[in-house]
Amino acid sequence: MANNINFELVTPERVVLKEVVLQATIPTASGEITVLPNHVPLVAVLKPGVIEVRLTDGSQDVLSVSGGFVEVLKSKVVILADTAERAAELDEAKIEEAKQRAEVVKTMANRQETAVLAEVTAQLEKELARSRALKRWQRIKSPENIG
Repeated sequence: MANNINFELVTPERVVLKEVVLQATIPTASGEITVLPNHVPLVAVLKPGVIEVRLTDGSQDVLSVSGGFVEVLKSKVVILADTAERAAELDEAKIEEAKQRAEVVKTMANRQETAVLAEVTAQLEKELARSRALKRWQRIKSPENIG
């Protein structure tokens, strides 16, 4: 158990992933970090992006987050995310549609208030993170990577 990490990713709505993992790669405001067992304890702000975890059976899981906080302890990682989704749950067509809507609103917001622009930019970053998570998960699960 000393070579594993208790990993938990939660949002206000649900527990997205609660697993024992070998490592986790997490997007923080200071850059991407990879957490291994016995990592130096830290607390960091999440930025929208992709989380990758390597499970104890050697497989990988990919998730999308839109922001939040991460706490790292020697054998535990807790992520409190604004929103998070497993890449396996994502729908590429819906992501593309949401990205296009956000781009249109962003173009309109460029002429309006900066608060609206900030909100739309955050939504666009979320959709881009979802898209990157889905593409990464599809690469991991493709037939040439299995076996």
